[in-house]
Amino acid sequence: MKLDLKLYRGYVNGGELVVFGHLFKSWAPDKYSIEKKGIKHAYAILHKFRIKPLKNFEVRLQFKDLDVTTKTMDDGYFRFTVPFEAELEPGWHQYEVSCKMFDFGMIEKGELLKPYPSKFGIISDIDDTFLISHSNSFFKKLYVMLSKNINKRKVFDDVVKHYQKLSSAGQDSKKASNSFFYVSSSEWNLYDFISEFSDLHELPKAVIKLKKIKTGLTDFIKSGRGNHDHKFIKIKDIISFYPHLKYVLLGDDSQHDPFLYERICKTFPLNIKAVYIRQTKSEQKKKVQEVLKNLESMDVSTCYFRNSEKAIKHSQKEDII
Repeated sequence: MKLDLKLYRGYVNGGELVVFGHLFKSWAPDKYSIEKKGIKHAYAILHKFRIKPLKNFEVRLQFKDLDVTTKTMDDGYFRFTVPFEAELEPGWHQYEVSCKMFDFGMIEKGELLKPYPSKFGIISDIDDTFLISHSNSFFKKLYVMLSKNINKRKVFDDVVKHYQKLSSAGQDSKKASNSFFYVSSSEWNLYDFISEFSDLHELPKAVIKLKKIKTGLTDFIKSGRGNHDHKFIKIKDIISFYPHLKYVLLGDDSQHDPFLYERICKTFPLNIKAVYIRQTKSEQKKKVQEVLKNLESMDVSTCYFRNSEKAIKHSQKEDII
Protein backbone atom coordinates (compact mmCIF):
# COMPACT_ATOMS: atom_id res chain seq x y z
CA MET A 1 0.00 0.00 0.00
CA LYS A 2 1.23 3.49 -0.85
CA LEU A 3 0.77 6.23 1.74
CA ASP A 4 0.35 9.94 1.08
CA LEU A 5 0.32 12.69 3.71
CA LYS A 6 -1.23 16.10 3.13
CA LEU A 7 -0.41 18.80 5.68
CA TYR A 8 -2.08 22.17 6.12
CA ARG A 9 -0.88 25.40 7.70
CA GLY A 10 -1.19 25.22 11.46
CA TYR A 11 -1.03 27.88 14.17
CA VAL A 12 0.19 28.47 17.69
CA ASN A 13 -0.38 30.95 20.52
CA GLY A 14 1.39 31.38 23.87
CA GLY A 15 0.11 28.11 25.30
CA GLU A 16 -1.18 25.77 22.60
CA LEU A 17 -0.27 24.49 19.15
CA VAL A 18 -2.65 23.21 16.45
CA VAL A 19 -1.54 21.16 13.42
CA PHE A 20 -3.79 19.18 11.09
CA GLY A 21 -3.83 17.17 7.85
CA HIS A 22 -5.03 14.02 6.08
CA LEU A 23 -3.59 10.58 5.43
CA PHE A 24 -4.46 8.83 2.16
CA LYS A 25 -4.10 5.41 0.59
CA SER A 26 -2.24 6.12 -2.70
CA TRP A 27 -2.59 9.71 -3.92
CA ALA A 28 -3.59 12.87 -2.05
CA PRO A 29 -5.76 15.38 -3.98
CA ASP A 30 -2.80 17.69 -4.68
CA LYS A 31 -1.13 15.06 -6.89
CA TYR A 32 -3.47 16.01 -9.76
CA SER A 33 -2.18 19.14 -11.49
CA ILE A 34 -4.39 22.21 -11.52
CA GLU A 35 -2.49 23.79 -14.42
CA LYS A 36 -3.65 21.37 -17.12
CA LYS A 37 -5.98 22.55 -19.86
CA GLY A 38 -9.31 21.41 -21.26
CA ILE A 39 -10.42 17.86 -20.56
CA LYS A 40 -7.18 17.11 -18.68
CA HIS A 41 -8.02 19.88 -16.20
CA ALA A 42 -11.57 18.57 -15.71
CA TYR A 43 -10.13 15.08 -15.18
CA ALA A 44 -7.69 16.42 -12.58
CA ILE A 45 -10.45 18.23 -10.66
CA LEU A 46 -12.66 15.13 -10.66
CA HIS A 47 -9.75 13.00 -9.45
CA LYS A 48 -9.39 15.25 -6.40
CA PHE A 49 -12.70 13.78 -5.23
CA ARG A 50 -11.79 10.15 -6.00
CA ILE A 51 -9.55 9.60 -3.00
CA LYS A 52 -9.20 6.96 -0.30
CA PRO A 53 -8.44 8.31 3.17
CA LEU A 54 -6.99 5.96 5.79
CA LYS A 55 -8.65 5.79 9.20
CA ASN A 56 -7.12 4.89 12.56
CA PHE A 57 -3.50 5.08 11.36
CA GLU A 58 -0.82 6.46 13.65
CA VAL A 59 0.81 9.77 12.73
CA ARG A 60 3.66 11.53 14.56
CA LEU A 61 4.27 15.27 14.98
CA GLN A 62 7.75 16.66 15.65
CA PHE A 63 8.32 20.36 16.30
CA LYS A 64 11.07 21.85 18.48
CA ASP A 65 10.93 19.70 21.64
CA LEU A 66 7.49 18.30 20.83
CA ASP A 67 7.21 14.64 19.81
CA VAL A 68 3.57 13.52 19.83
CA THR A 69 1.57 10.76 18.17
CA THR A 70 -2.15 10.46 17.43
CA LYS A 71 -4.37 8.49 15.04
CA THR A 72 -6.43 9.51 12.04
CA MET A 73 -10.22 9.91 12.13
CA ASP A 74 -12.61 7.89 9.96
CA ASP A 75 -12.10 10.29 7.04
CA GLY A 76 -8.29 10.23 7.32
CA TYR A 77 -8.22 13.60 9.06
CA PHE A 78 -5.87 14.15 11.99
CA ARG A 79 -5.44 17.08 14.32
CA PHE A 80 -2.85 17.72 17.00
CA THR A 81 -4.03 20.17 19.68
CA VAL A 82 -1.23 20.15 22.24
CA PRO A 83 0.17 22.38 25.00
CA PHE A 84 3.12 24.48 23.82
CA GLU A 85 4.61 27.22 26.00
CA ALA A 86 8.16 27.44 24.62
CA GLU A 87 9.50 30.75 23.35
CA LEU A 88 8.86 31.14 19.62
CA GLU A 89 9.59 34.05 17.30
CA PRO A 90 6.58 35.47 15.43
CA GLY A 91 6.22 34.32 11.82
CA TRP A 92 6.00 31.04 9.92
CA HIS A 93 7.77 27.93 11.24
CA GLN A 94 8.31 24.48 9.78
CA TYR A 95 6.99 21.34 11.47
CA GLU A 96 7.21 17.67 10.51
CA VAL A 97 4.65 14.84 10.46
CA SER A 98 5.51 11.22 9.75
CA CYS A 99 3.61 7.97 9.32
CA LYS A 100 5.01 4.45 9.34
CA MET A 101 3.34 1.22 8.26
CA PHE A 102 5.00 -2.19 8.17
CA ASP A 103 8.57 -1.61 6.97
CA PHE A 104 8.08 1.71 5.21
CA GLY A 105 6.77 5.17 5.93
CA MET A 106 6.92 8.81 4.92
CA ILE A 107 7.70 12.24 6.29
CA GLU A 108 6.18 15.57 5.20
CA LYS A 109 6.99 19.12 6.27
CA GLY A 110 4.34 21.76 6.91
CA GLU A 111 4.15 25.31 8.23
CA LEU A 112 2.56 26.89 11.27
CA LEU A 113 1.95 30.52 12.18
CA LYS A 114 2.93 32.39 15.32
CA PRO A 115 1.20 35.74 14.74
CA TYR A 116 3.07 39.00 15.01
CA PRO A 117 1.75 41.45 17.59
CA SER A 118 -0.76 43.12 15.35
CA LYS A 119 -3.60 45.53 14.94
CA PHE A 120 -6.10 43.05 13.50
CA GLY A 121 -6.79 39.48 12.54
CA ILE A 122 -8.37 39.17 9.09
CA ILE A 123 -10.88 36.39 8.38
CA SER A 124 -12.05 36.08 4.78
CA ASP A 125 -14.37 33.85 2.83
CA ILE A 126 -13.01 32.69 -0.55
CA ASP A 127 -15.64 31.99 -3.25
CA ASP A 128 -17.09 35.26 -4.59
CA THR A 129 -15.27 37.21 -1.89
CA PHE A 130 -11.90 37.28 -3.66
CA LEU A 131 -12.15 34.33 -6.12
CA ILE A 132 -14.82 34.78 -8.80
CA SER A 133 -16.83 31.54 -8.48
CA HIS A 134 -20.53 32.20 -9.31
CA SER A 135 -21.61 30.47 -6.10
CA ASN A 136 -25.22 31.56 -6.53
CA SER A 137 -25.48 29.66 -9.83
CA PHE A 138 -25.01 25.91 -9.30
CA PHE A 139 -24.38 24.93 -12.93
CA LYS A 140 -22.21 27.95 -13.73
CA LYS A 141 -20.03 27.27 -10.69
CA LEU A 142 -19.49 23.65 -11.75
CA TYR A 143 -18.77 24.72 -15.33
CA VAL A 144 -16.16 27.26 -14.25
CA MET A 145 -14.52 24.79 -11.84
CA LEU A 146 -14.21 22.11 -14.53
CA SER A 147 -13.35 24.29 -17.52
CA LYS A 148 -10.94 26.89 -16.12
CA ASN A 149 -7.59 25.94 -14.61
CA ILE A 150 -5.74 27.96 -11.99
CA ASN A 151 -4.25 30.31 -14.59
CA LYS A 152 -7.68 31.17 -16.01
CA ARG A 153 -9.53 31.83 -12.75
CA LYS A 154 -9.80 35.47 -11.72
CA VAL A 155 -9.94 37.71 -8.68
CA PHE A 156 -12.13 40.79 -8.36
CA ASP A 157 -10.61 44.15 -9.32
CA ASP A 158 -8.60 45.77 -6.51
CA VAL A 159 -9.24 42.92 -4.04
CA VAL A 160 -5.50 42.12 -3.88
CA LYS A 161 -4.74 45.79 -3.24
CA HIS A 162 -7.25 45.83 -0.36
CA TYR A 163 -5.96 42.59 1.20
CA GLN A 164 -2.34 43.67 0.97
CA LYS A 165 -3.20 46.93 2.72
CA LEU A 166 -5.07 44.98 5.42
CA SER A 167 -2.04 42.73 5.82
CA SER A 168 0.36 45.61 6.48
CA ALA A 169 -2.04 47.85 8.46
CA GLY A 170 -0.45 49.19 11.62
CA GLN A 171 2.80 47.27 11.11
CA ASP A 172 6.16 49.01 11.24
CA SER A 173 8.18 46.23 9.62
CA LYS A 174 7.87 44.92 6.08
CA LYS A 175 8.31 41.45 7.52
CA ALA A 176 5.54 41.74 10.12
CA SER A 177 1.94 41.44 9.03
CA ASN A 178 -1.58 41.07 10.36
CA SER A 179 -2.63 37.41 10.46
CA PHE A 180 -4.94 36.16 7.70
CA PHE A 181 -7.36 33.21 7.84
CA TYR A 182 -9.30 31.97 4.80
CA VAL A 183 -12.44 30.04 5.80
CA SER A 184 -14.64 28.48 3.12
CA SER A 185 -17.38 25.95 2.40
CA SER A 186 -15.11 24.41 -0.23
CA GLU A 187 -13.78 21.01 0.80
CA TRP A 188 -10.23 20.04 1.81
CA ASN A 189 -9.99 18.39 -1.64
CA LEU A 190 -9.47 21.89 -3.10
CA TYR A 191 -6.85 23.08 -0.59
CA ASP A 192 -3.96 23.11 -3.07
CA PHE A 193 -6.03 25.02 -5.65
CA ILE A 194 -6.90 27.72 -3.09
CA SER A 195 -3.35 27.92 -1.73
CA GLU A 196 -1.70 28.13 -5.15
CA PHE A 197 -4.32 30.57 -6.48
CA SER A 198 -3.66 32.86 -3.49
CA ASP A 199 0.10 32.69 -4.10
CA LEU A 200 -0.33 33.31 -7.83
CA HIS A 201 -2.25 36.53 -7.19
CA GLU A 202 -0.03 37.65 -4.29
CA LEU A 203 -2.82 37.52 -1.73
CA PRO A 204 -1.58 37.47 1.89
CA LYS A 205 -0.33 34.10 3.12
CA ALA A 206 -3.02 32.62 5.35
CA VAL A 207 -4.09 29.72 7.50
CA ILE A 208 -6.79 28.00 5.41
CA LYS A 209 -9.77 26.24 7.01
CA LEU A 210 -12.09 24.20 4.78
CA LYS A 211 -14.98 21.76 4.93
CA LYS A 212 -14.87 18.00 5.58
CA ILE A 213 -13.14 16.12 2.78
CA LYS A 214 -15.21 14.37 0.08
CA THR A 215 -14.36 10.94 -1.29
CA GLY A 216 -16.52 10.36 -4.38
CA LEU A 217 -17.79 11.93 -7.61
CA THR A 218 -21.33 12.24 -6.23
CA ASP A 219 -19.82 14.37 -3.45
CA PHE A 220 -18.17 16.57 -6.08
CA ILE A 221 -21.60 17.60 -7.40
CA LYS A 222 -22.43 18.89 -3.92
CA SER A 223 -19.13 20.73 -3.52
CA GLY A 224 -19.47 23.95 -1.51
CA ARG A 225 -23.15 23.36 -0.81
CA GLY A 226 -25.13 22.23 2.24
CA ASN A 227 -24.84 23.32 5.84
CA HIS A 228 -22.50 26.23 6.61
CA ASP A 229 -22.33 25.73 10.39
CA HIS A 230 -18.78 24.42 10.01
CA LYS A 231 -17.72 27.96 9.03
CA PHE A 232 -19.21 29.35 12.22
CA ILE A 233 -17.35 26.73 14.27
CA LYS A 234 -14.03 27.39 12.50
CA ILE A 235 -14.30 31.17 12.86
CA LYS A 236 -15.31 30.77 16.51
CA ASP A 237 -12.25 28.57 17.06
CA ILE A 238 -9.92 31.17 15.50
CA ILE A 239 -11.26 34.07 17.57
CA SER A 240 -11.24 31.95 20.75
CA PHE A 241 -7.62 30.95 20.04
CA TYR A 242 -6.52 34.59 19.64
CA PRO A 243 -9.06 36.44 21.85
CA HIS A 244 -6.88 39.53 22.31
CA LEU A 245 -7.24 40.50 18.63
CA LYS A 246 -9.80 42.68 16.92
CA TYR A 247 -11.04 41.10 13.70
CA VAL A 248 -12.11 42.22 10.25
CA LEU A 249 -14.51 39.80 8.52
CA LEU A 250 -14.86 39.69 4.73
CA GLY A 251 -17.54 37.78 2.81
CA ASP A 252 -20.18 38.10 0.10
CA ASP A 253 -23.96 38.04 -0.25
CA SER A 254 -24.20 34.97 -2.55
CA GLN A 255 -24.95 32.58 0.31
CA HIS A 256 -24.89 32.85 4.11
CA ASP A 257 -21.94 35.07 5.07
CA PRO A 258 -23.93 38.08 6.35
CA PHE A 259 -26.05 35.94 8.68
CA LEU A 260 -23.05 33.87 9.78
CA TYR A 261 -21.08 37.02 10.58
CA GLU A 262 -24.02 38.42 12.52
CA ARG A 263 -23.88 35.31 14.75
CA ILE A 264 -20.14 35.81 15.20
CA CYS A 265 -20.58 39.45 16.19
CA LYS A 266 -23.25 38.48 18.74
CA THR A 267 -21.00 35.74 20.15
CA PHE A 268 -17.91 37.98 20.35
CA PRO A 269 -19.31 41.48 21.06
CA LEU A 270 -15.88 43.02 21.75
CA ASN A 271 -13.80 41.39 19.02
CA ILE A 272 -15.21 42.46 15.65
CA LYS A 273 -14.05 45.80 14.24
CA ALA A 274 -15.69 45.61 10.80
CA VAL A 275 -17.68 43.40 8.44
CA TYR A 276 -17.29 43.66 4.65
CA ILE A 277 -19.85 42.06 2.33
CA ARG A 278 -19.32 41.93 -1.43
CA GLN A 279 -22.43 42.54 -3.54
CA THR A 280 -22.61 39.78 -6.19
CA LYS A 281 -25.64 40.96 -8.19
CA SER A 282 -26.75 44.25 -9.69
CA GLU A 283 -28.80 45.22 -6.62
CA GLN A 284 -28.18 44.99 -2.91
CA LYS A 285 -30.25 42.45 -0.99
CA LYS A 286 -32.69 43.90 1.51
CA LYS A 287 -32.12 41.16 4.10
CA VAL A 288 -28.38 41.79 3.95
CA GLN A 289 -28.93 45.53 4.41
CA GLU A 290 -31.02 44.76 7.50
CA VAL A 291 -28.30 42.54 8.96
CA LEU A 292 -25.62 45.18 8.41
CA LYS A 293 -27.82 47.86 9.95
CA ASN A 294 -28.19 45.66 13.01
CA LEU A 295 -24.41 45.21 13.19
CA GLU A 296 -23.92 48.98 13.04
CA SER A 297 -26.19 49.25 16.11
CA MET A 298 -23.76 46.86 17.85
CA ASP A 299 -20.83 49.21 17.14
CA VAL A 300 -19.48 47.08 14.27
CA SER A 301 -18.50 49.07 11.20
CA THR A 302 -19.93 47.64 7.95
CA CYS A 303 -19.43 48.04 4.22
CA TYR A 304 -21.68 46.56 1.52
CA PHE A 305 -19.75 47.01 -1.70
CA ARG A 306 -19.71 46.02 -5.37
CA ASN A 307 -16.14 47.14 -6.08
CA SER A 308 -13.17 46.76 -3.75
CA GLU A 309 -12.24 50.41 -4.23
CA LYS A 310 -15.26 51.28 -2.06
CA ALA A 311 -14.06 48.81 0.58
CA ILE A 312 -10.57 50.36 0.52
CA LYS A 313 -12.00 53.85 1.07
CA HIS A 314 -14.11 52.57 3.93
CA SER A 315 -11.06 50.91 5.55
CA GLN A 316 -9.16 54.18 5.28
CA LYS A 317 -12.04 56.16 6.77
CA GLU A 318 -12.36 53.73 9.69
CA ASP A 319 -8.58 53.80 10.34
CA ILE A 320 -8.31 50.08 9.55
CA ILE A 321 -5.63 50.66 6.92
